[in-house]
Amino acid sequence: MAAASATTFSVGSATSFGSTKSQSKAFVAKYNTRNYLRNFSGLKAEAFVRCESESSFLGRESAAALRQSIPPKAQIEKQRCFNHVQPQASYKVAILGAAGGIGQSLALLIKMSPLVSSLHLYDIANVKGVAADLRHCNTPAQVFDFTGASELANCLKGVDVVVIPAGVPRKPGMTRDDLFNINANIVKGLVEAVADNCPDAFIHVISNPVNSTVPIAAEILKQKGVYDPKKLFGVTTLDVVRANTFIAQKKNLRLIDVDVPVVGGHAGITILPLLSKTKPSTTFTDEEVQELTVRIQNARTEVVEAKAGAGSATLSMAYAAARFVESSLRAIHGDADVYECTYVESNLTELPFFASRVKLGRNGVEALISFDLKGLTEYEQKALEALKPELKASIEKGIAYAKKETVTA
Repeated sequence: MAAASATTFSVGSATSFGSTKSQSKAFVAKYNTRNYLRNFSGLKAEAFVRCESESSFLGRESAAALRQSIPPKAQIEKQRCFNHVQPQASYKVAILGAAGGIGQSLALLIKMSPLVSSLHLYDIANVKGVAADLRHCNTPAQVFDFTGASELANCLKGVDVVVIPAGVPRKPGMTRDDLFNINANIVKGLVEAVADNCPDAFIHVISNPVNSTVPIAAEILKQKGVYDPKKLFGVTTLDVVRANTFIAQKKNLRLIDVDVPVVGGHAGITILPLLSKTKPSTTFTDEEVQELTVRIQNARTEVVEAKAGAGSATLSMAYAAARFVESSLRAIHGDADVYECTYVESNLTELPFFASRVKLGRNGVEALISFDLKGLTEYEQKALEALKPELKASIEKGIAYAKKETVTA
């Protein structure tokens, strides 16, 4: 059995109001990363927390409620007082495209993680203001900003996880080819820099179309001689987050209990939620399966229409990406039970890339979980076969682009 891993940090502060000075005691929380995370902004957060003294950050009522939820043994341990923040687990995360709609929200969520000691923010412009804003948040991670191609290498030095939300969303009047050409070029340049400066890092690709940009990234890494299929991920967590949310609402389930594997790809019909594999076990009518599947596949449109063309799903995407970053860091830190759905090089089907549940470990993907694809319903089996031609075409388009660009260069 693997040894337990933990992260400890403390926060203490002093505030003055007129002539009265209030000195808060330190709040010390210990996180056992062997368990699923439960308190990190609704992401998977640590299950074991030790509150050693009252914190002004939490407030009296919140601190009292937290203390009551902890086993008595943890409450009677000797109190400690620290006036600094000192995480035991120190990991560096870089966000490439940090000044964008997804990047800013994602940076805030990652700044809140106790597993992160250093957050590197990169963009071609406007990133200094984002970094200055985040530095005012009293959480452990230090924030550094990097602007433009000349600073990209320094941003990536020694980084453990690289997240790539850089790119543009599809706008009215923009064809799929327009979107592809713009974002493919952006991803290509950024992945080349990753290959040169932190080839051992986990790479999380968010830039759309993910079905094509991940194969592009794989080809670039191969050309650089540093490709490790276990460490390249297309972030499809938003599809899982949406499936869990919609199904919990539809069936009146506790959201924290719901888990739905989503396989295939990350666009339209290539997104296939396996409702028959929902946990807890749930029964759906044929009409509910059709309704929920279509809603999950087209959920982005709900947001685009609600924003009246002024944006797309930036907040929910940032939330989902932060969850995947947290899971990756937990795996790197030694948590033995980390599972997420993600788009990776795969042999579960005849397609070279496929989204499925995987087991994450210190070196990336430890196992592809084939169980979810067994015993599918007739509806799911037909949907799986239907998505393959479209996903195959997207994969081939990405590979062809990367090879063409190499020849041109």
